[in-house]
Amino acid sequence: MQVFIFAFIVPWQIICLLKEQALLMKHQFSLFLFIGIVSSCNWQPPHSQEGLIDSLSKKDTVALNKPAAIDSMLDKKDNLSSALAVDTLKIAQLQPGEAIDTRNVNPEDVIKFAETLIGTPYVYGSTDPKVGFDCSGFITYVFNNFKIKVPRSSIQFTNVGNTVPIENAKRGDIILFTDPDFDNTNSTEVGHMGLIISNEDGVINFIHSTSGKAMSVAVTPLTEHYKKRFVRVGRIFSQNDI
Repeated sequence: MQVFIFAFIVPWQIICLLKEQALLMKHQFSLFLFIGIVSSCNWQPPHSQEGLIDSLSKKDTVALNKPAAIDSMLDKKDNLSSALAVDTLKIAQLQPGEAIDTRNVNPEDVIKFAETLIGTPYVYGSTDPKVGFDCSGFITYVFNNFKIKVPRSSIQFTNVGNTVPIENAKRGDIILFTDPDFDNTNSTEVGHMGLIISNEDGVINFIHSTSGKAMSVAVTPLTEHYKKRFVRVGRIFSQNDI
């Protein structure tokens, strides 16, 4: 009799244990399934390049798509808020209608100082040598070093100084260009600038902060690319008229 009871109870306990394990597994599966459904509701697809570009400012979008070998629209700052420009609020800016006073500064000294900045990185909106320069930020910093106030934006140099024939350009004259997008148009809207550093036997070189291949302050010859974009040479140092 005892053997019979033992033989009956032991299998029954095993069956109950198996049922409990099955029920536990069922509950765990339901829990995992619930978590999976909730997670899928919160899932978002990764950002596509198109979505990324849509979230950027116009300036940044241009930066993503600009050719590496030429200057870009990044050189144009008239739509740039001064609050966003690095160090712009710390510089002495020329007020509307105010003439540039070169204060008898020698243009040779200005160019020599500009040449010490060769290699400084190109940084949009900056006039800070510790950060970098954009094209007119470089010009602004150089002249501010001699306490000469100049416009902050390249387009504001459009009518600054006396226009001189390019063949008569001298060291210290400013040279103005359009944006590269206007290479094949008749536009004369200024979008880039530099300073003449040499004019020997008709070969002109200028120093500028370029967002092109050099991506820094560099000396560049007046190549066909720049000749197509050339607007004018402006003379602000009266000493160069001698």
